[in-house]
Amino acid sequence: MSAKVLLIDALNLVRRIHAAVPQGDRDALYERTQAACHKMIRFHRVSHVVMVWDGENSHAWRQGIHPEYKAHRPAMPEELAQTLTNLRQALDKIDIHSISVEGTEADDILGTLASKILSAGGQVVLASTDKGFFQLHPMGVTQWNHFDQCWLDGDYCLERFNLPPERMLEYWSLAGDSGNGIPGIAGIGAKTASRLLNEHPIAELFNEGVVSGKIGEKLRAGYPMAQLSYKLAKLRCGLKLDTSLNQFRIPRTLSG
Repeated sequence: MSAKVLLIDALNLVRRIHAAVPQGDRDALYERTQAACHKMIRFHRVSHVVMVWDGENSHAWRQGIHPEYKAHRPAMPEELAQTLTNLRQALDKIDIHSISVEGTEADDILGTLASKILSAGGQVVLASTDKGFFQLHPMGVTQWNHFDQCWLDGDYCLERFNLPPERMLEYWSLAGDSGNGIPGIAGIGAKTASRLLNEHPIAELFNEGVVSGKIGEKLRAGYPMAQLSYKLAKLRCGLKLDTSLNQFRIPRTLSG
């Protein structure tokens, strides 16, 4: 039987749980994180589970391309940062194992794991509220929002962005993503980007005479920034990971 793997965007889960528990209550953080993992394992009936974390200096690759990438994000609360090692150890003791890679974002590790699992004939449930993973949907990844208990699927993407998941990289190349420090093209906002992509293939948007007026001028002037933004938003799915899926197989007692 092929593997069905739950990939958990660890900080996406833990930071939201941390925000909901009393300040300094590490026991509550541990208990709620473990409970969330157990609930997802049983609900999705998976054979493997992987908690994926950012490595140290995780933004180095993208900040080497664009120093403003995630540069203005609020820092992790110090109290949470100090407990992450113990939290990972607590999860490890109940057979929920973790992976992180020095100098690498969790997003890229998740993309790489998903690609490898799907290529081997497995199934992937990716637990995260992060819209950056929409680009993985066309390869067969299903994305679960644990907090709202719903799938983030093609219909959700169409409703929110008026675009299918396979065009989200194009969208970010135009509109950018201010929360992640991805610039996009100056003067091209979300609604304009969505409208343009519904009217034209992206390869034509930057050609003279396709889009007229000020918007056309902004597109042509902003082409280099669009290329940069696309590169920043695109997940790296071909990393070499020194790990085996076998180490993340869950015992029957955890899945039952």
